[in-house]
Amino acid sequence: MEAIIFAVLAAVGVLMFFLSLQLGRQLDPVQARLQQIAVRPRSLEELELQRPIGDRTIKPIIRGLSGLVGRFYPANTVRALTLKLKRAGMESTSTEFFLGIKGFAAIVGAVALSALVNLMTSDPMQTLAGAIGGLIVGFMAPDFYLGNKAGKRSNEILETLPDALDLLTISVEAGLGFDAALVKVTEKMKGALSEEFKRAASEQRVGKSRQEALRGITERVEQKELSNFISAIIQADQLGVSMSKVLRIQSEQMRGERRQRAEEKAAKAPILIMLPTIGCIFPSLFIVILAPAALSAMSSCSQF
Repeated sequence: MEAIIFAVLAAVGVLMFFLSLQLGRQLDPVQARLQQIAVRPRSLEELELQRPIGDRTIKPIIRGLSGLVGRFYPANTVRALTLKLKRAGMESTSTEFFLGIKGFAAIVGAVALSALVNLMTSDPMQTLAGAIGGLIVGFMAPDFYLGNKAGKRSNEILETLPDALDLLTISVEAGLGFDAALVKVTEKMKGALSEEFKRAASEQRVGKSRQEALRGITERVEQKELSNFISAIIQADQLGVSMSKVLRIQSEQMRGERRQRAEEKAAKAPILIMLPTIGCIFPSLFIVILAPAALSAMSSCSQF
C-alpha cells in the first residue's frame, strides 16, 4: 500500500513539474512585455514616465528659475560665469541653466536651514534669520562647487603637462609633424589635458588655424605653465624655429618645475604634520601622564 501511495505522489510531482514548465513558457513576463511593446505603440504619457524623475520634476523648476534669476544678474557677471563654466569643463551646461541651479539651491538652502533652526529654537526671528542665511549659502554654494571643480581640473592639467610634453617631444623628434604628434598624445593619454588637445586638433580640422586653436586652450584653462608653453609654440611657429628644439626646452623646464613643486611640498610636510600632532596626540599624552599625578594630588589634598 505504501509503495502505491509513493508511486502516485511521484507521478503527481512529475506531472506538476512538466505543467509548471509549460505555464512558464506561456507566461514568461519578459516575452509578454516585449510582445506588448512590439504590438501596441506607446503613448506620450508612457514615454514621459520612462524618463528619469529628475528630468520630469527638478529640471522644469530649474528652467523656470533660470529666467527669473537671469533678469537680475549683471551682464558682466554672466560673462564671467560662462568663462568659469569653460574652465571647469562644463561647457555643455548653459549659463542660464546654471543660474537656475543657483536659484533652486538658494530655495532649498533657505527651507532646510529655516526648518532646522525652527526645530531647535521655535523662535520666529531666528527662523527668519536662518532662512536668509540658507538663501545666501544656497545661492553661493554652486559658485564654490564650480570654482573647486575648475581648480581640480587646472591642477590635473598641471600634473599631466610634463608627461604630455615628453610624449609630444618624442613624437616630433621621431618624424611626426606637430599636429600629428598632438593627435598621438590624445591617443596615448587620458584626462583634461588630452581632451583640450583633442579639441584643438578637431578645431584645426574644421578650418581654424593652429594659433587660434591653441589660444582657445588658454582661454579654457587658467594655468600659467600651459599658457607659457602655448605662447612658446605660437612664437616658434611664427618665427620658423625648429619645433623639436622648442619642445625639448619646454619639456625640460616643465620637469624641473614639477621637481621643484614636489620638493616644496616635501618641505611643508613637517609643518603640516606638526598641527595634528599638537592638536590630537599631545593632549592624549598629557592626560595619560598627568592624570594619575593629578588624582593623587587631589586625594592627598582631600585628606587634609
